[in-house]
Amino acid sequence: MLNLTLKVWRQKTPQDQGSIETYDAKNIPEEASFLEMLDIVNERIIESGGEPIHFDHDCREGICGSCSLTINGVHMRKFRDGDTIWIEPFRARAFPVIRDLIVDRSAMDRIIAAGGYISVRTGSAVDANSLPIPKADADAAFDAAACIGCGACIAACKNSSAMLFTAAKVSHLGHLPQGQPERDKRVLAMVRQMDAEGFGNCTNQYECEAACPKEISVDHIARMNRDYAAALLKEQLVG
Repeated sequence: MLNLTLKVWRQKTPQDQGSIETYDAKNIPEEASFLEMLDIVNERIIESGGEPIHFDHDCREGICGSCSLTINGVHMRKFRDGDTIWIEPFRARAFPVIRDLIVDRSAMDRIIAAGGYISVRTGSAVDANSLPIPKADADAAFDAAACIGCGACIAACKNSSAMLFTAAKVSHLGHLPQGQPERDKRVLAMVRQMDAEGFGNCTNQYECEAACPKEISVDHIARMNRDYAAALLKEQLVG
């Protein structure tokens, strides 16, 4: 059994200032996951008449980033008896805190809605060999498509940049034949929406790639920058 001290960010509403509160997490089974530990702590808080700690989750395995929280400033899984653990929500201007450890990540949805799709009619499934795609392009598209939009890359960046997320969504379709007709329109719209949401700039320190649970390469950012520059030049020449 582990006996831990939790320093947890508590915030009732987006308008509240919020603060760190301390909780004793005693007799936690060593095989429990981090979120299972929070479940145990919440049960004890409820039994004592308190308000449970609110947090988001998806896989509950601490590997996908959808829990939108940081543990001692990063993601980690192993603790020793007597440790003090600091638990805070993702910190980014474009990720306002909804309550406690839950943040609003709808800004990423708006970036996708700005152009992360193709509008051509795809019809029914075609034979796999009827539209040859070079293996390098297929591999790169698959790598980019692995992005689950968790926001861990944004929270890890000192500038709260959404470049890796946006680049993955742009690059996924940009490597495929189906994405070519709207390639310029897509990158312009998505980058402009990213800027409008208030995300910071990329300074190429690659915290995003290190924090990404899908290990998406920062090479996609370079590709997006090239596409954006080319699309912007075409737009200016036409305009």
